[in-house]
Amino acid sequence: MKKISFFLLLVLSLLIPAGFVHAQTPTSSGPVYIVEEGDSLWSIAYRFHVSQDDLANANGITNANQITIGQQLLIPGLEGLQGILDTVQVPYGETLHSLSLRYYLTEDVLGQLNHLTSPNEIFKGYYLVIFQSSVASTPGARDDLEAGESILEMAVINNTNSWNILSNNQLENSAGVVAGEILRMPGGDDSGPGALPPGITAVSISGLEQGQTSETIIEGVEGASIQGLLMGHPLNFFQDPQSLLVALQGIHAMADPGLYTLSISATLADNTQFTFAQNVLIAAGDFLFDIPLTVDPVTLEPENTVPEDSQWRELSSPASPERLWDGVFSLPVEPVFAECYASRFGSRRSYNGSEYKYYHTGLDYCGQVGDPIYAAAAGVVVFAGPMTVRGNATMIDHGWGVYSAYMHQSEILVNVGDQVEEGQLIGWVGNTGRVEGAHLHFEILVGNIPVDPLMWLSQEYP
Repeated sequence: MKKISFFLLLVLSLLIPAGFVHAQTPTSSGPVYIVEEGDSLWSIAYRFHVSQDDLANANGITNANQITIGQQLLIPGLEGLQGILDTVQVPYGETLHSLSLRYYLTEDVLGQLNHLTSPNEIFKGYYLVIFQSSVASTPGARDDLEAGESILEMAVINNTNSWNILSNNQLENSAGVVAGEILRMPGGDDSGPGALPPGITAVSISGLEQGQTSETIIEGVEGASIQGLLMGHPLNFFQDPQSLLVALQGIHAMADPGLYTLSISATLADNTQFTFAQNVLIAAGDFLFDIPLTVDPVTLEPENTVPEDSQWRELSSPASPERLWDGVFSLPVEPVFAECYASRFGSRRSYNGSEYKYYHTGLDYCGQVGDPIYAAAAGVVVFAGPMTVRGNATMIDHGWGVYSAYMHQSEILVNVGDQVEEGQLIGWVGNTGRVEGAHLHFEILVGNIPVDPLMWLSQEYP
């Protein structure tokens, strides 16, 4: 009987993968993460700011593909801490201090959990490591200390006492508290941006990628005056029908991916003034390389390209306050050419044997000389005429800093100042300017930066 039992145990031990056995026994003690559906060893390591090798070694893992749902993984490099860990992505409007108040953790503990050397390392979208028990915390209501107001006066207004306010904000005394500082009041629940005034209930930012249209939307700010800055470009905020403030800004297709500061300053309806800045991550786009192109050398000479590009930027720089478009932009060509592209936006380009130092600022639709061109959305014509590089070109202002352009036409059918409707015939396809053959170059500019037109043809902004 003993021989049979031993034989069965031996067989079972051979059937169980070695990596699976090792993964269950971390080599030391410390805080752990419980594996969830969709996790991989790489994604867990990325979220917890450790290398995959260190994570594998700490848990005796020899096969990265053999982690299982519900398995506890020791997170290395956090000696002296214990508990179950999780991560949350940091939204815009938070600082290390505001996050420490939101999750009831000291700044030192947050710094240790996230291997921080500076509070500025926390950016929008950063995976913040916290204890699982902190996720369900309910932070107190936000209040901003007004100029000339004391902590005692703030306490009276909020029906509490000074000690409770100081304790709730991890402050030893009120000496370092300055006017405009955002404090958490005892009790209540406020899920809004912890480092922004209580008048702002939410901030969402999307489209932070090369060649895309970034959207910054601020809620709860009716009657406010807000300005912003991203990558050196002003953010022009406009009120939409849902009482949101919206700023659209293109991200250059050749901008270096990485961290950039997005700053906002505002005067709210109650005359509260504030300035806030936080880093955001610009992601890399996925662009093609066009085959080398041969064009008229005149269209590459700086004496022609520099003044024309300057004129183009000047034309598309105003942000008109009235939004003239509605919904998704429509096709500028006949439906038969809807998915026929001679060249896509952002493609890296080489002209006449040059290096690939150029990029394609629009979307080239197939076509023949004389094919119709239609306005993609309602707007006002701000340019209609010949150019050396762009050929016969038309630019339409749609408001809020959004423009569409139609280049290389054989004939232009509109004039500057014309108000055009979506789908209106505005010209004919041609082969004028810097071209190898007839086509329509369709361009969308947002905040004076060309962006991927396909996004505007497939989704609604804002």
